[in-house]
Amino acid sequence: MVVDFTLIKKIINDKLDHKNMNDVLDFNPTAENIAKWICDQIESCYKVEVQESEGNTAIYEKD
Repeated sequence: MVVDFTLIKKIINDKLDHKNMNDVLDFNPTAENIAKWICDQIESCYKVEVQESEGNTAIYEKD
């Protein structure tokens, strides 16, 4: 399924962009936890990849 990026931006980017994630999220904001949280926010999402740095990436996939 295709999701309009404007919707993703509104749900995810507006909440997290330029914010202290420790203040915004009610869980430990590791890359793994953030990937799962993003996937849970978007109804049709089944896979999310979060990259903390060039060598550190977390991937979450729903079963």
